[in-house]
Amino acid sequence: MSKILKLGIPKGSLQNATIALFKRSGWEISVNGRSYFPEINDHTIACAICRAQEMSRYVESGTLDAGLTGKDWIAENDSDVHVVTDLIYSKVSARPARWVLAVPYDSPVKHLEDLEGKKIATELVGFTKRYFAERNVNVSIEFSWGATEAKVVTGLADAVVEVTETESTIKAHGLRIIHELMETNTQLIVNHAAWQDPVKREKVEQIALLLKGALLGEKLVGLKMNVPQSKLEKVVALLPSLNAPTVSPLYQSDWFAVESVVSTDIVRDLIPKLLNNGAEGIIEYPLNKVV
Repeated sequence: MSKILKLGIPKGSLQNATIALFKRSGWEISVNGRSYFPEINDHTIACAICRAQEMSRYVESGTLDAGLTGKDWIAENDSDVHVVTDLIYSKVSARPARWVLAVPYDSPVKHLEDLEGKKIATELVGFTKRYFAERNVNVSIEFSWGATEAKVVTGLADAVVEVTETESTIKAHGLRIIHELMETNTQLIVNHAAWQDPVKREKVEQIALLLKGALLGEKLVGLKMNVPQSKLEKVVALLPSLNAPTVSPLYQSDWFAVESVVSTDIVRDLIPKLLNNGAEGIIEYPLNKVV
């Protein structure tokens, strides 16, 4: 068996976000023109680009050893693959997307059962059929090639099952969500044969470790500051950190250098508090990875 890991990169909306994530993780992936086989600065990996909707089938069959795709498309294809790790990222936000059931705003439909005998348009046909069948609701499921929300607006369907992160597109089409079917996110998957190969497994685990580290690094920043000894306890008490702040004395001085890692969500409120409690010369810097 070849020891080169055949890695699938999702084509479409996630492609650029995936390549950017790999770059922060240490891998440069170069897509040249219309080629489906981009170059990567790692001689132990061979990349191929394919649609996220098809990725799990290619990984399951062994055409690819591993790949990144959505939890939703694994469920849609009912694929037997090993999920190495969850990775929450997208071109829009750093939160999981949701597959939801939506109807026109003025529709009398309020519950799943109200759709008995109705028509639903979706790209997620297999999963949606199984979802309603398991709940004993008889509906007609039709595949939608795109612009799914418009199917309801034009009367081609009574409801849609569509993916959303912000709900803005659904609301813009005058629809309202009545049910959530699934929360989804990107997953790093591998077929069982490759997972049993020690060399390929080690490479997949390395990829998982560094991708997760890069995603965590996006959510954190580093802070450095100088603090007089008389204010040190107050400042340190304000600082959340992964373990504890790093504190070291400045040369021939009663001042200390304090360094910590904090969430990007709190840093804008934290810096004024640090200044008011005696910190000076505060430096905020981005983190590439946290592992």
